[in-house]
Amino acid sequence: MRVDILTLFPEIFTGYVGQSLLSKAIERKLVEVHFHDMRNWANDKFRRVDDRPFGGGPGMVLMAEPVVNAIEAVQQMSEPPADAILLTPQGEKLDQRLVEDLAQRPRLLLICGRYEGFDQRILDITKPREISVGDFILNGGEVAAMTIIDSVFRLLPGVLGDESSSIDDSFSSGNRLLEFPQYTRPRVFRGLEVPEVLLNGNHAEIERWRREQSLEKTRRRRADLLD
Repeated sequence: MRVDILTLFPEIFTGYVGQSLLSKAIERKLVEVHFHDMRNWANDKFRRVDDRPFGGGPGMVLMAEPVVNAIEAVQQMSEPPADAILLTPQGEKLDQRLVEDLAQRPRLLLICGRYEGFDQRILDITKPREISVGDFILNGGEVAAMTIIDSVFRLLPGVLGDESSSIDDSFSSGNRLLEFPQYTRPRVFRGLEVPEVLLNGNHAEIERWRREQSLEKTRRRRADLLD
């Protein structure tokens, strides 16, 4: 998979892509990540990409011309054309089913907003898919883009050390339950013991216990998932 990120602050991603499984996936060429500064498509010497909103109001709005030109230029950098995704609190809410759908795409273009958002003509012309990571406001789309990258890449073949690691995750396809509790060594810590069922080697009992724990946790925390 190839991911292109259109942003005003590409340096935000430097440390992120250099860490852990994501860094290893890039090194092994399982994924590609490319960053593009919107200001490179500005049409004045000040590299300005924002202006005051027509009709008045606070803040600044990302201008149509440089952003549309940037999107179109990045789309032409590789084949096939990317699924363009604009990160906005007004978009459809990201969930695991949507993540699994995105993981099937060969290429994504993540468009990170700033300030008061985008000139509407950017959406009208380029027709990106609008996605929100939750009902809250961020300073920009960069953190949301990282969320999509992190959730999508871990589903790609070869990225995780154990391909089965994502199967029992909360919200995974076919799993409407929150994940069961996990334990590791030591067996006793500050008087709290690992449940005996996990130590007896009976896989049927372990599976039953984990299912019961998932059901109970889901009832307490996210009963809506059981509807």
